[in-house]
Amino acid sequence: MTVPAARVTAAPARARLGGWSGAGLGVAVLWLSLLVLLPLAAVVATGAGDGWSGFWSAVSNHAALTAIRLTVLSALAVAAINAVLGTLIAWVLVRDSFRGKRIVEAVIDIPFALPTIVAGLVLLTLYGQQSSIGVHWYATNQGVLVALLFVTLPFVVRTVQPVLLALDREAEEAAASLGAEPFTTFRRIVLPAIAPAVASGAALAFGRAMGEYGSVLLISGGLPRTSVASQYVFAQIQNDEYVSAAAVSTVLLLISIVVLAVLGQVHRRAARRG
Repeated sequence: MTVPAARVTAAPARARLGGWSGAGLGVAVLWLSLLVLLPLAAVVATGAGDGWSGFWSAVSNHAALTAIRLTVLSALAVAAINAVLGTLIAWVLVRDSFRGKRIVEAVIDIPFALPTIVAGLVLLTLYGQQSSIGVHWYATNQGVLVALLFVTLPFVVRTVQPVLLALDREAEEAAASLGAEPFTTFRRIVLPAIAPAVASGAALAFGRAMGEYGSVLLISGGLPRTSVASQYVFAQIQNDEYVSAAAVSTVLLLISIVVLAVLGQVHRRAARRG
């Protein structure tokens, strides 16, 4: 009797890059280096120009710490709020039909096209000292948060919306036929499928909020207690304090890398579970 040979699963060989693929990779790496890596390295080098003591002195003074704290906390809050409300808006736009839907679709994209300084003027008109609705958030943290929410609104909506459009609804219909509540169906079936898109949109919103300048310039009032990090860095540059500006920028870069890495890990885990 012949004993069947055991099946051996060979590890997949790593594909080699062809000529065109290798050239494309080289161009991509060169382009990223010129636009991103080299400028970032120059900023880090400038920030460390006065040594560790100078770097620590630049980033640990009260004004710098206040600006960094306000920026990071506001960006995290914006990412969390957009993750929830952006998903809700995307759900309504995909799953519901109502009058004025096209208008809502167009309104969502306005922050993409509107110059940020104009957005700041709009918010100042509505929430400033001469507010037409009686809400005075000029030179407050609430005003800064609203400005950041305004400019980051489309990110989660536009990231989640195509995923919802492509989602197969047969599993939802099967769950409903078995008596599952709508919220249970959403939590067990829909949410795992859209979680990677939600994480990606939240990461984009966080990144935009960390670097925003124009929309918060007017509503913040230019006061130290309500100035975000980008305003603080610009003020340092105006005062010819380039090392201090670069040091604070380096801290923002490190914080952004850490937070985006965490959100990327959440994205990958959600994708595997989905």
